[in-house]
Amino acid sequence: MELINNTSRLLGDDLKKEIKDKSKLRIAASCFSIYAYAALKKELEKIEELEFLFTTPMLLNEQISDSVKKEQREFFIPKLSEMGICGTEFEIKLKNKMTQKAIARECADWIKRKVRIRSIKNTSSTQGMISVQTGDKHVNYTPVEGFTAADLGYENKNSNLTFIIKMDSAGECAGILDKFNALWDDKERVKDITKAVEDYIASCYKENAPEFIYFLIIYNIFRDFLHDLDEDYMPNEATGFKNSLIWNKLYNFQKDGAVGIINKLERYNGCILADSVGLGKTFTALAVMQYYSLRNKSILVLCPKRLEQNWRQYQGNKTTNIFYNDRIRFDLLFHTDLGRKRGMSGGIDLGTVN
Repeated sequence: MELINNTSRLLGDDLKKEIKDKSKLRIAASCFSIYAYAALKKELEKIEELEFLFTTPMLLNEQISDSVKKEQREFFIPKLSEMGICGTEFEIKLKNKMTQKAIARECADWIKRKVRIRSIKNTSSTQGMISVQTGDKHVNYTPVEGFTAADLGYENKNSNLTFIIKMDSAGECAGILDKFNALWDDKERVKDITKAVEDYIASCYKENAPEFIYFLIIYNIFRDFLHDLDEDYMPNEATGFKNSLIWNKLYNFQKDGAVGIINKLERYNGCILADSVGLGKTFTALAVMQYYSLRNKSILVLCPKRLEQNWRQYQGNKTTNIFYNDRIRFDLLFHTDLGRKRGMSGGIDLGTVN
């Protein structure tokens, strides 16, 4: 029996000495990283086979597997597990070398040729281990938390007093191997997830079209807005507001803005339309006002005094009111009138305002 401290003596270096041509590996660990494969690539290509058992539930159903493929996560398994396959929190330096795509591609090919992967179905405690069998010789390493570059000793894991016991006694190794084999073959407790892991690693090196990246960015920017699109808060099209002159004057982005404003007003009783100069905020606001006018709501426009004519032109039967047939009804005052109770404002006696 020997002790490996991953400081002066590294687990990865010891494995490089023990893994020979046609060796058989059995690993039980909580996580698997492509960077561990990269560190032992030369040796792992020699092996006959590897049986890898996740000691925590991982990628256990098609729904989770599909979500992994759909979301195309680049470096981490989703929140169903904090353990990485394409890199862990302790492998930041390796990620920064920007070689993960090449490593992932090589690792995926190696898994297809030499690896079977299964996962524990429940969260019961299972001790990690690595077993190397070459002919009649057995070597066992335990306990092993994960199969990552950090666990092999090649990256700092910020752990204290971590010792791995190396055993080469035939009796001790045979006992541990028997327990591993019994668990590996127990279909009630474990499930094969080789294909799911292959698919996940494949997503790490998949080349995405620029359009996909663009739409993914847009989705993540606006997904909260999309979640707000509840039918209970959407404009009631029975009002006929989409048949109005103002609605049909809008560009598509302005129509989206008007619908979004109505949604926010219905849900939160307030909304700010903040757009660049020249993009038609006034027309967008008029479309929203038309919607509430058709619902017989009272509408008050408050604006700076110098913008009075910008809004006054859309009131009443005037040649300047190109939307007169929409009959958008609204009162117009100035924002400075909010603090006044009397006096005249734009020809209106504030003392008579209801």
